[in-house]
Amino acid sequence: MESIVGAINNVVWGTWGLSVFPVLVILCLLAGLFYTVQTRFVQIRLFSEMVRLLKSNKSSAQGISSFQALTVSLSGRVGTGNIAGVATAIGFGGPGAIFWMWLVAILGAATAYIEATLGQIYKETDVETGEYRGGPAFYIERAMGQRWYAWIFAIATIIACGLLLPTVQSNAIGGAVAQTIGEGTNITTSMGVFSSTKIITGLIIITMLGFIIFGGVKRIANFAQVVVPFMALAYILTALTIIGLNIDQLPRIIGMIFNDAFTPMAGLGAAIGLGVKRGVYSNEAGQGTAPHAAAAAEVDHPAQQGLVQSFSIYIDTLFICTATAFMILITGMFNVGSAEAGFHVQNIAANISAEGPAFTQMAIESVMPGIGNPFIAIALFFFSFTTLLAYYYIAESNVAYIRRSVKIPGAILLLKIVLIAAVFFGAVIKAKIVWDLGDIGLGIMAWVNIIAILIIFFMGRPAMRALKDYEAQRKAGVKKYTFDPVKLGIKNAHFWENK
Repeated sequence: MESIVGAINNVVWGTWGLSVFPVLVILCLLAGLFYTVQTRFVQIRLFSEMVRLLKSNKSSAQGISSFQALTVSLSGRVGTGNIAGVATAIGFGGPGAIFWMWLVAILGAATAYIEATLGQIYKETDVETGEYRGGPAFYIERAMGQRWYAWIFAIATIIACGLLLPTVQSNAIGGAVAQTIGEGTNITTSMGVFSSTKIITGLIIITMLGFIIFGGVKRIANFAQVVVPFMALAYILTALTIIGLNIDQLPRIIGMIFNDAFTPMAGLGAAIGLGVKRGVYSNEAGQGTAPHAAAAAEVDHPAQQGLVQSFSIYIDTLFICTATAFMILITGMFNVGSAEAGFHVQNIAANISAEGPAFTQMAIESVMPGIGNPFIAIALFFFSFTTLLAYYYIAESNVAYIRRSVKIPGAILLLKIVLIAAVFFGAVIKAKIVWDLGDIGLGIMAWVNIIAILIIFFMGRPAMRALKDYEAQRKAGVKKYTFDPVKLGIKNAHFWENK
């Protein structure tokens, strides 16, 4: 099964032996560069405006606040990729992979602006729940006029976020708990031998998950806006403590990252491929997940939520992923390579897997004995748990999209059951296969979404028109921003037309 999943993963990412780098990696970088140039570096020019917009607490019965939308999208961005994904990038791509992770974040922030703004422009009000709905399926249908292509994205996203990606998050939680308290006893089943610790952990996760996802988007948003900032701050403070205690090592570590980015110890393809892949996995720029939360926000102008979502890339990758990388590299708690293929660098035992949170746990443990293992287990639990909530909301939004055309009795209930089963499955199985499953889900969504937003750009440039309009109003010093799609020549933005 591992070899089959791995082969599918290679096909999805375009690792066909035709290039040093996977084709999808190249597409992610080029799309980010293209939008960076087209928006005239919006992610840098309007940085102060992004920070100002974070203070907005405007919400309604239909929509959540801009800050809540940020935390819901951060729930999806900040997860296993920030802790275990960074370790994997270093373990197989070397320290230089972090440079490429930074690059994809800076470029990806422009892509994030485009897709989030499109999510806002083409959002709708759900006739059943009264809540705002939106995302790539909605803007593909409205802006491209291609419902069949929108259906491909919706179905791919339901499979990815409802079945494949959740396994990665719960697996990281199960692995971190087992690393902290031990595997427990082995339990033999018809599907194999599983750790009792991971089984109990899986049961706890799905019990909590079920309670929240049956409460709707408001409950998800209320949970996320409390937990995400608190855990992110605690994690960064811990990292700053470790960096501060080893501040004399920081210049060497930064030099190592930049040097290895261009003379990679694990090979250029591995460094860039792992850096970009784990960067996209972590910050999700271009993947098409964040526009769902962006569409749920109550804002005066679509560009406002686009800017907020652009800022979330910085929080995810430049703050949290960098914190993880510095902790691992400063303490030297990493290997590069594998026992099977040979190590380029071996600082710790050969049996310590890079496909999990172990490097990060050992890094904190080496400086704060007795704290590293439980702290990462707790951090991973909350980071990954809130990501599971975001995945559910994204999958539900796409089920809602399909139900606009085809009434499927019990579709939402079935989604909840499938996701809960996938979460339990992920918590108890080996890490290698779940990362490949997650990469397949991520890759399919990214292909469909990036191609869509590029086509939409050349068809009508709606996100660019929104940006130009917003900057014009900002320059004029308006008290309250407005958005008139008809005046701007943007078609089929029915929500805003009616508003």
